[in-house]
Amino acid sequence: MKFENIKTVYFLGIGGIGMSAIARYFNHAGKKVMGYDKTPTPLTQALVAEGIDVHFEDKPEWLESLQLQAAETLVVLTPAIPKDHKEWAWFIHQGFQILKRSQVLGILSESFTTAGVAGTHGKTTTSTMVAHLLKQSHLDCSAFLGGISVNYSSNLLLGKNSANPLLVVEADEFDRSFLTLHPFVSLITSTDADHLDIYGEHDALKASFLEYASRLKEGGTLYVKHGLNLQPQTKGKVFTYGLNSEAQVFAFNIRIEGDLHQFDLNFHGEIISGIELGIPGLHNIENAVGASALALTLGVSHEELKQGLASFRGVKRRFEYIVKRQDCIVIDDYAHHPEELRAILGSVKRMYPNRKLTAAFQPHLFTRTRDFADGFAEVLAMADELHLLEIYPARELPIAGVSSQMLLDRMPVQKGKITGKQELVDYVCSSRPELLLILGAGDIDALVEPIKLGLA
Repeated sequence: MKFENIKTVYFLGIGGIGMSAIARYFNHAGKKVMGYDKTPTPLTQALVAEGIDVHFEDKPEWLESLQLQAAETLVVLTPAIPKDHKEWAWFIHQGFQILKRSQVLGILSESFTTAGVAGTHGKTTTSTMVAHLLKQSHLDCSAFLGGISVNYSSNLLLGKNSANPLLVVEADEFDRSFLTLHPFVSLITSTDADHLDIYGEHDALKASFLEYASRLKEGGTLYVKHGLNLQPQTKGKVFTYGLNSEAQVFAFNIRIEGDLHQFDLNFHGEIISGIELGIPGLHNIENAVGASALALTLGVSHEELKQGLASFRGVKRRFEYIVKRQDCIVIDDYAHHPEELRAILGSVKRMYPNRKLTAAFQPHLFTRTRDFADGFAEVLAMADELHLLEIYPARELPIAGVSSQMLLDRMPVQKGKITGKQELVDYVCSSRPELLLILGAGDIDALVEPIKLGLA
């Protein structure tokens, strides 16, 4: 099926961050876009406001009422949809063409010069930063992002440069989705063990990243974070980046005062001085080095780079200030892996060393909690006070013996407690902690607005 012949695109799991970006793309292209998702969210509300039909019941009879034509309808599927989903089964039985989100993204990217950002963590902020640097330069770009850009209030950016169309994509390792891409410039931020329910073991995950690296287009450029010890085989050039002066691209003379972060950049021997980053966090300086490497390789000027990094406002739920007052600071972050938690907790403790740090964390997935229990227990102990919500199951069924209490039991000192959602809101609004982190990739973000209102 050629995309130009498609009249209707139906999304199974339209509320996912990656799915919704593609839905927005087809909607902008004039296709009739509709889809299913499990629950209403601010993102599905935004899609409805943009003219996209979204419903929340798994009802094949509703599909029958639409009188969709298989010859002119594309069905896009997210891996999060369970195998017993009735609408999915109906589309299969009726002979509709069904493509995974990653397949559609791979097809769409073929008409662009693509910049791909991969990694088990850091890829959302870094890819959004790359897109902003290109968007604010003379080059322009389109982008499919894995988060909502604060600068643009969207996860889809559309470029206007038809002579040299650039595309930025977050290259997702989950379900090996990034193996549909063939980027011209690419970045690998991290290869920590994750998604072991998919890969089985860490070596299989790293092998998948090596396969992604091998898909670099001939003559392209790949940047790998210094210290990952990957030995990629590509058709292009491979360099390293990071905070270590042994890398080909690195930050130095780093200055951090409160939430103001500045550094100088060595780009293959060229020095760019006095860079100011518009978002806080030492880990975000590392992300900025990677983003800068891609942007400069594509042709962004030194001055455009400095202006772009200074004006970058980050991604929703990535080190996002919810309350920022003298008496109270609340930061919301999507962190759901021990290394992501280490980065955010370490940065916040460095920025606010004299404040008591209260953390509220919702573990995401029973398998991830089981596989990294010791890591979670170690890093969460960095907080002065800890509130754990019960595990958000997402696509999984419970696993015997795996619980949030299991994490507390592994900590050397019992400094935390299991807290219900409303209990957490009530506690925060009454105790008014001087520094609070809201952490997790489940539905803990639904508590952000009640906490913000309660602390007003």
